[in-house]
Amino acid sequence: MQLNRIAVFASGQGSNFAALAEAQKAGKLGSGSIELLVSDKPESGAAQRAVEAGIPTLLLRPKDFASRELYEAEIVAELQRRDIGLIVLAGYMRLITPVLLTPYAERIINIHPSLLPAFAGIDAIGQALNYGVKLTGVTVHYVDGGMDTGPVIAQRTVAVEDNDTAETLAERIHQVEHGLYADVVAAFADGRIELVGRKTIIREK
Repeated sequence: MQLNRIAVFASGQGSNFAALAEAQKAGKLGSGSIELLVSDKPESGAAQRAVEAGIPTLLLRPKDFASRELYEAEIVAELQRRDIGLIVLAGYMRLITPVLLTPYAERIINIHPSLLPAFAGIDAIGQALNYGVKLTGVTVHYVDGGMDTGPVIAQRTVAVEDNDTAETLAERIHQVEHGLYADVVAAFADGRIELVGRKTIIREK
């Protein structure tokens, strides 16, 4: 499998997927090529964005399968058929089982709107505001069997303003997400990322 052949997984409106597709068009994904959009919600905005971008889709409803494992086995078969080497989660709202984790160990990444390990899980932006932090940010991390527990790959900070609401802070965080995710995906595709223990080393171009 080649790391520059990418599948993006998304469940929602697909803003991060769209940003990655735009980065690819602009030549900002290095040698990376988005070969597939996988969604557990066939009616999602992400699926529609993929169609508009001319990117193939795999749209499966988990409830149509007898188990999570059988659902993921169907996905793995399609990923392997397309020689996908890197899985990029972009608002994919499902915990992943070993059926997918094992064949793609250290080749599944996710983006989270906080500076992990702070504010893991759902509503990270609301958690940060409620806690009263002055800095939050964005983390790209490897996916393991836990909830936002995989090794950190890259982080960028976002200042929390005194008058921020969840909406205003989310808008600034999303802007940072789009740039950071493209940079990390490009580094993966170009073979510039190495994991040593829990420490990620990103080599310059």
